[in-house]
Amino acid sequence: MPFAHFFDETVTVDNRAKNGRSTKTFLSEGLWQGIVTDLQAGDYVFIQFGHNDESKEKVARYTTPEEYKANLIRFVSETRSKKAIPVLLTPVARRKFDASGHIVETHEIYSAVVRSVAKDANVPLIDLDAKGQLLLQSYGPENSKLLFNWLEPAEHPNYPEGVSDNTHFNELGARKIAELVLGEIKALQLDLAKRIVKKAAQ
Repeated sequence: MPFAHFFDETVTVDNRAKNGRSTKTFLSEGLWQGIVTDLQAGDYVFIQFGHNDESKEKVARYTTPEEYKANLIRFVSETRSKKAIPVLLTPVARRKFDASGHIVETHEIYSAVVRSVAKDANVPLIDLDAKGQLLLQSYGPENSKLLFNWLEPAEHPNYPEGVSDNTHFNELGARKIAELVLGEIKALQLDLAKRIVKKAAQ
């Protein structure tokens, strides 16, 4: 959501993400086809999956690494067929620390697949797994809770019993991750970087 505020009036951010979808269910529900149908030449398509693909306990959404790779290749190919520009993103890091306070990798296989597809297909890559780990490490085991949906009982009406969520970001965390993406857009020297508002670029 904060992403839209980073760009000038020439950019429209159209967020087609849906909670709980993997590459498999995004395809089977027709969500991807809707994107392809609407794509115009020169559009950017930021493609990030992984969290739900790797959920073996949820059979309907689980996607093997091989299927995941094939789906990402399809997304890239069909984006390019419309003369649009794909950008691949690894799944963003979860908040998980070991006993010594060091961040733990939780997307090793699926992030590696994204990196591989990006390299093989010459697609711009934003490694939010690696960048996210660095961000969380800078906050540390305790302060990193400030970026996630951690709430005490009765602190929020939606969570009367409280919640300890190490995957979903709160508003501050979402802003920090969006800023990482913004920085990578500039580092990759995408044409889109020219549309970043000066306030966001500072």
